[in-house]
Amino acid sequence: MAKKGRVKIDGERCKSCYLCIRACPSGVLAAGETLNTSGSYPAVFAAGEKCVACANCYEVCPDAAITVWEVPG
Repeated sequence: MAKKGRVKIDGERCKSCYLCIRACPSGVLAAGETLNTSGSYPAVFAAGEKCVACANCYEVCPDAAITVWEVPG
């Protein structure tokens, strides 16, 4: 059975480089539509049912704004 995961992105720490979006093999991250206090559109966890908890997004985030964990499924 494939792993399932969950991603939390700290929108205030995200500077919108979108490295996480490019690194995600499942396409579960997207550019947000709401500005943070820095004037950036932080990435958001958009398609959770497809997340495989690979943590690629966590690994590439230069701002340490991402947390990934496995969920029972």
